[in-house]
Amino acid sequence: MTDVLFYHLEQQPLERVLPQLLERTIERGWRAVVETDSDERVEALSTLLWTYTEEGFLPHGTARDGHAESQPVWITASPENPNGASVRFFVGGVEPANYDGLERAVLLFDGADAESVERARRVWKDARGQGHEVSYWQQDERGRWQNKAKAAS
Repeated sequence: MTDVLFYHLEQQPLERVLPQLLERTIERGWRAVVETDSDERVEALSTLLWTYTEEGFLPHGTARDGHAESQPVWITASPENPNGASVRFFVGGVEPANYDGLERAVLLFDGADAESVERARRVWKDARGQGHEVSYWQQDERGRWQNKAKAAS
């Protein structure tokens, strides 16, 4: 079964949280795919990962770049997994089509958007109903992520 993690974005925007989570993913030796809702968002996230910190960048690629098999992080607007990732991030309202081949699925959703919150609840219920272990993460006042709810089917 896949671990399905839900990150409730309230204190910080996606543009601050996603790079941090991807850094941790790479540090663990995992490959990741970031699936988003449009080609424009793919390009925006790619630019973000090149520039989000002055100390460096996160190695990644997109279909425009090619060489998916060499990329630890692949950003796409489709359900492809060309870099053999075991972790998949869902952003921009994208819902998991399935969890096949994934150790971990991470859904990041905007806490200020009622539709996004409702979508996350629906995905939580579906994932749990399929027997996946689900957990809900929320930031405290210091910006640290706290596991507020965990459920196994």
